[in-house]
Formats: sequence, C-alpha cells, structure tokens
Amino acid sequence: MKAFVHENGELKVRDMPEPSAGEGEVVVSLKAAGLNRRDVGLPNRRGNQADALILGSDGAGVIDSLGKGVSNVKQGDEVIVNPSLRWKYNTDAPPKEFDILGMPDHGTFAEKIVLSADQVEKKPEHLSWEEAGVLALSGLTGYRAMFTKGQIKELDTVFIPGAGSGVSTYLVQFAKNAGARVIVSSRSEEKLKRAEELGADVVIHNDSDWQEELKNETVDLVIESVGRATFNRSLKVLKKGGKMVTFGATTEDVVDFDLRSFFYGQYQLLGTTMGSAQELEAMLHHVNNFGMRPVVDRTFSLEEAQHAFDYLKEGKQFGKVALKIGG
Repeated sequence: MKAFVHENGELKVRDMPEPSAGEGEVVVSLKAAGLNRRDVGLPNRRGNQADALILGSDGAGVIDSLGKGVSNVKQGDEVIVNPSLRWKYNTDAPPKEFDILGMPDHGTFAEKIVLSADQVEKKPEHLSWEEAGVLALSGLTGYRAMFTKGQIKELDTVFIPGAGSGVSTYLVQFAKNAGARVIVSSRSEEKLKRAEELGADVVIHNDSDWQEELKNETVDLVIESVGRATFNRSLKVLKKGGKMVTFGATTEDVVDFDLRSFFYGQYQLLGTTMGSAQELEAMLHHVNNFGMRPVVDRTFSLEEAQHAFDYLKEGKQFGKVALKIGG
C-alpha cells in the first residue's frame, strides 16, 4: 500500500506492507487524513531514525476487516479515527499510558491503518470524507479547551488569539453554538474577514493596541495557543478573576509574566491537550446536533503530501489541510 513516511531523516511516499487485524483490532481503508502541526514537527524529533514511520494522526475511512472479538463495528462502516490513544474517560489530565497516534505507532497518511477497535467512532453522516478526515484531533483539542476546561457559558465573551489555525476555526464555531460572544485576532486581514464570516463578533489586528480595542468588552475566557508572542497581551485583556486556557505554543514555549499582578487579579490559568474518548463522543454529538462542518482550506492527494507539509509550514491556511486517499 502507498504511505507517506519518515525514513532515514527523509519524507517520502513509498510502498509499505498492508496491515492485518489482530484480536480486538480493525483495519480501516482510509479515504482522507488531516495534517496537524504535530506532524510537521515529528521529523525533527525522529532525526535520522532508519525505520520507516507512517506519519499522521487524523483520518476517516471504511472498516475493511475485523479481528477476532470485535463487535462494536462491522465491515463497511464509515468511521473516523480517534488519535487520542488509551484515554477513555474524561479526567483532569491524561493517564500515564496516553499517547497520540502517529508516533511511535504508524499513523493515517496511508491507504490503510490497523488499530484497536475502540479507537474508531461513527463518521457524522453530513460530513464529506475530507471534513471527517480533519475533524478529530483539532476538534477534540478545541472541545476540551472550550467546554471541559473553559466551562464556556451562554453570553460569556471569549477571546481567541490567532484566527485561522485549525483549532481556532473549531473554537469559534463551538463558542457561537454555546451562545457566547467571540473575539479573534490575527495579523492577516484576510483571516479576520474569514473569521467574521465564520461567526466572530469582533475581530482585531495583532498590531493594534488590544487593551484599547477591547476597553468596552468584558472578556470572561481566553483560549491561548500562540505562546510567548501573545500570552501577556491576552492576559491583560482578561477580566479580573477570568480564566485562560492554553494548549499550544506556536511561538516560543517559555513565557515570563508578572506573578504579583497575576495573583492580585485572581486569574485562573489552565493547561490542556487533546482529550478523552468520552469527550470525543461528546464533540461528535455536538457536531451532529449543530450540523457543524470543519473548515477545510485545501486538499492534496497522498502523493502530494510533501507539498501539503510545505503549505502548512507557511501558515497561510485558514482552517485545516486535508489529504485525499483512495477513490
């Protein structure tokens, strides 16, 4: 089967052995997969390892075959892959055995994948294959940040720096579905315009004075994924006693902030990453209930996976980047 792999320090499309289902496992014939920032960073983490690893965490497809003892799905079922491994129930933090699909396990940038039967969920019927293929990782991350950690409520105001990332496009939709007011920022006028079309109530440019721009707003919740470049600016527009949830650092990881101002302001700072199978089920219910659709910026073929990687690195996308796999 064709797969996009990292091998001997290089990215390439090559033939790999077809997987077979062992006890409690299923083989999924993939129709689409989604790219994430994690995928772009994995080659650097692996260095020059000689073994070929199939990259990719997100995917959707059709159940091709079943291993012994599988009863939750049947051959021909349309499913999405849960990239959050061995995290079943909603807990304050992932269990020790938690991992993300795509390293060290083979991932979704291939014609087929084998995985535990409890790692697949029914595909929402209203979604295309490309929409379903980009849904799980970013959607689950955003859902946990917004609802489990952020505890968003109707009429709350949420500020989301960095409009245009895959997760932020989910966050805007989740917040609007919950009846919240949404503020986003970006350095791109085009992305701000797209965010407004998606439902954002207020858009502000990254180069503007955020405190001045938002002086008449009461920001109850900030969901931060940019890191050092925006962390302190975001904190300054948050109301006293407000909550900041952070799940990423697309700029530098290390942040300095004024501890005294922080505790006098009675702020709440919460970290999060990914989510449990229980939260994925809740997210899929939300997607179905609201007829929600992921924003797919651009789709590439599996053979064009390197171009897709390069495009994602440029950071010009609004929403998700997908790979089309199979017919």
